Amino acid sequence: MYDNNDSYSQQSGNASSSGCYQEYYYSTGSKSGQTVDAAPSKKQKKGGFGKKAAAAVCLGLVFGVAAGAAFSVPAYMSTQELKQLKTEIQELQTSEESAETTSSTAISTTTDSLSASNASYSDSGALTVAEIAENCLPSVVSITNKSVTEVRTMFGTYQQDTESSGSGIIIGENDTELLIVTNYHVVSGSSDLSVVFSYDEDSDDPSIVSAKIKGYDSDKDLAVISVSLDEITDEIRSQLKIATIGDSSTLELGQEVVAIGNALGYGQSVTTGIISALNREVSVTDDNGNTITNKLIQTDAAINPGNSGGALLNMNGELIGINSVKVSSSSVEGMGYAIPISDVRSIIEELMLKETRDVVSETAQGYLGIGGTDVTNEISETYDMPMGIYINTIYDDSPAAAAGLSKGNIITKFDGQTVKTMSELKSLLTYYRAGETVDIIAMVQGSDGYSEQTFTITLGTKDIFGETSGTSDASSSEDSDSNSDSGSYLNPFEYFWSIP
Repeated sequence: MYDNNDSYSQQSGNASSSGCYQEYYYSTGSKSGQTVDAAPSKKQKKGGFGKKAAAAVCLGLVFGVAAGAAFSVPAYMSTQELKQLKTEIQELQTSEESAETTSSTAISTTTDSLSASNASYSDSGALTVAEIAENCLPSVVSITNKSVTEVRTMFGTYQQDTESSGSGIIIGENDTELLIVTNYHVVSGSSDLSVVFSYDEDSDDPSIVSAKIKGYDSDKDLAVISVSLDEITDEIRSQLKIATIGDSSTLELGQEVVAIGNALGYGQSVTTGIISALNREVSVTDDNGNTITNKLIQTDAAINPGNSGGALLNMNGELIGINSVKVSSSSVEGMGYAIPISDVRSIIEELMLKETRDVVSETAQGYLGIGGTDVTNEISETYDMPMGIYINTIYDDSPAAAAGLSKGNIITKFDGQTVKTMSELKSLLTYYRAGETVDIIAMVQGSDGYSEQTFTITLGTKDIFGETSGTSDASSSEDSDSNSDSGSYLNPFEYFWSIP
């Protein structure tokens, strides 16, 4: 940077030591008087005096002209030099002002250039909504979940086939699979999962490929599903893209975002909005009546049924959230929520590494040999207990007994996956064969409250332990009743008070 005052002083120092321009004055001096001889003049002759006087006057005129000429030459020269010096000074001032103006202009131009550069940097990679849609749609898929739902009525319970739609985001692949992240509630309870890729959904005969659940975390409402690469043609693979992961920890209020998902099951749609709020605590109730609370991104981008599991993108086309929840009310508008990607990235990576399993035939499925009941949110709050599966029955010689599990333990994880209900545990067990060894995490009560312990269990077979010795709810099992201390009627909560 240049200091204009310093520069100015250095340049003007050539003109004067004080830094100011100095005026130069030239003077011809004062005329000295001539000394007149005071001696009395001699008497002149008559007639001769006039001639002498005339001669003297002529001589005086000649002398005056000569003297004037002599004095006028240096005066003329001095005036010319003064004019020349003033001209040089004016030229110097003009050149300095021009230099100062040029310098100022140059600095201003540089600043503008830097500002433009900074603006370009801050908006680096920013895309239009149309460009984001074009670039990111190949990363988003439509998911169809066919499942069997148990419906309870006053006349009893019955099973009903259901079909639901959601969205997913392609986040990676390995040697044999294409990996897709979505919401757990999109794929929970599935008996048949299928995927349609966005580029093909508008065709008359879209390519539908089957998918499998690779792993999930119900607490975070996350799941990773996989599609075998053998089911994807080279043409399909050439149309697909893996999403670019962004950083949700740097989001700011008012920042523009784009949401893409399979809204209402009609196919991929694009909506826009802004970040309305960050770290909003949102509680939802799952199908089993359990309350799940997470901190989510709030946006006014339209998120509708079917958008769940879809992508929330920043204006660089980077994935910053997984669309999950919408507030639906006649008095509420524009309040959708997404899971911040940075908060769950490690969980997703862990789920991606899990072994993809197929459903095992019923005769080959593994069993634990326990009876249990759900510790719901209400029970958890009332009795200060961890949520999970409360073991109220352990069968003799069962895998659970051999592993050291006992009545009163609360199972919270099975093979690394969170379980809260008996239905979730039974669903998981359909993917495990008898003879497999898995880790189960359970909360064990002690004098200081509950502590987490890991139990390694080798799964048994139904043939050995019978129909009712699996993971069915002990409250509806005759064998469980006969093994309980409550007689013919099992109170599923009795152990809540009798735990030592």
